[in-house]
Amino acid sequence: MNIDQLKALGIDEKWFKPLNDTFIKYNISTTQRQASFIGQCQHESNNFRSLEENLHYSANGLMRTWSSRFPSRDVAEQYAQNPAKIANKVYAGRMGNGTEESGDGWNYHGRGVIQLTGKDNYKACGDALMLDLLTQPDKLLEPQYAVLSAGWFWNKHGLNDVSDSKDYTLMTKRINGGTLGLDDRIAKINKALQVLG
Repeated sequence: MNIDQLKALGIDEKWFKPLNDTFIKYNISTTQRQASFIGQCQHESNNFRSLEENLHYSANGLMRTWSSRFPSRDVAEQYAQNPAKIANKVYAGRMGNGTEESGDGWNYHGRGVIQLTGKDNYKACGDALMLDLLTQPDKLLEPQYAVLSAGWFWNKHGLNDVSDSKDYTLMTKRINGGTLGLDDRIAKINKALQVLG
């Protein structure tokens, strides 16, 4: 991938080296794989502009998104518009995180271009990249590690093979847990295929 292709995709050129380094490290070596990776990352990160999960939810938003954790307006109002408090509640006791009081939910909320989430993922990714992400989670906000962490996640979940088969639904489920934004993801992948092709 070259700088002109990056610009044609509307991606800032500061992402050129991180993307190419990640492509080499994780064998994202074909046009299909690179377009799939870029398209998914564009969707997840608002075209490489948002490297941190947005947890600014209203009480109504909390009740809609996590109805089991916010069963009533009274509970939701205590957390509304408080991202750290929300993360500590919704991610407590999951993905290697401790209790709500531990602060792990906020410490290890989504960061990077594929929104790496959870203490277990931060530890495993950090080990793979030889970084201490448990004490320096904000490293994932730096372009190099924001993309390398996405490459690590991509590799861990076998997404090169999924990309080769063009199964964008399965790819999205492995990244997002569901099919949220599938049409936008596919459109971005197709645009990247066109530009890189």
